[in-house]
Amino acid sequence: MANLNPYLSFRTEARQAMEFYRDVLGGDLEITTFGEFPDMVQDPDQADLVMHAQLTTDDDLVLMASDTPNGMTYEAPAGISVSLSGNTQARTQEVWDALSAGATVTMPLDTPPWGGTFGMLVDRFGIAWMLHGDPE
Repeated sequence: MANLNPYLSFRTEARQAMEFYRDVLGGDLEITTFGEFPDMVQDPDQADLVMHAQLTTDDDLVLMASDTPNGMTYEAPAGISVSLSGNTQARTQEVWDALSAGATVTMPLDTPPWGGTFGMLVDRFGIAWMLHGDPE
């Protein structure tokens, strides 16, 4: 079975972001650092950067991320959002409340013309999110 999962890139904040997302969404977080693979370390000061992180929630959502070492080009995310839908409105409100801490709200969580709840924000790590709670 094929998978399509968001894979987020950070300069140095992948660990903090993924721990935050685990706190928001729940689930199991696995983190591998560049230092665990000595041949991958170009700068010993960056051995603790995240080479790969994977959050798998209890409802089988998967979110992945990594840091970008100084020797690689990094561009902040633009033109893409992580979309979370299919939850109840109550669960959507819980996730919204947690994600919005330190975020920039671009569209408040409200009732859209198609029903349910919908809102957009850019979280404190610079990741754009769209949340939709199903109509009840």
